[in-house]
Amino acid sequence: MFAQPFAVRAQLAQGAAAPAFSAPAALAGQPYEFDLRQALDKGPAVVYFYPKAFTSGCTIEAQMFAQSMDEFNRLEATVVGVSGDDIQTLKKFSEGPCGGKFAVAADNDRSIMAAYDASRRIQSGMADRISYVIAPDATILAVFDGISPVEHVNRSLQALQAWHTQQNK
Repeated sequence: MFAQPFAVRAQLAQGAAAPAFSAPAALAGQPYEFDLRQALDKGPAVVYFYPKAFTSGCTIEAQMFAQSMDEFNRLEATVVGVSGDDIQTLKKFSEGPCGGKFAVAADNDRSIMAAYDASRRIQSGMADRISYVIAPDATILAVFDGISPVEHVNRSLQALQAWHTQQNK
């Protein structure tokens, strides 16, 4: 039997409530405190987990999100990446591959990963590549789990577009 490339293994399923969190974050090299509830007050959000800053797949994914930020902004969506990296690393990552276009948050105690069932099974302390698309009411609209960083960006945009279409009916 072949596994589907985006078979969701996350405990948090579509329709579930997204856990609120705040964490040290960086945007364009500047540290601040990211708060999901505040982000959702402005519109939907994409919370994407990635294993480690400056690795090949994570760099590609950050660059793809950065290149697509005009589309995310048009959909009034906040994007935040979450990893177990320290804030000093994330300050550099937010300026480099993220292009200063979206925040990356430090999950120092791995509590966000635990709440979202995003911990890597093989390497503890690191996040798996999982993306959550979350509505302003904190309902999870979609979950994507898989290796391809490019697909997380495309599928997150598709989920947001579908949600906006539904809202505008």
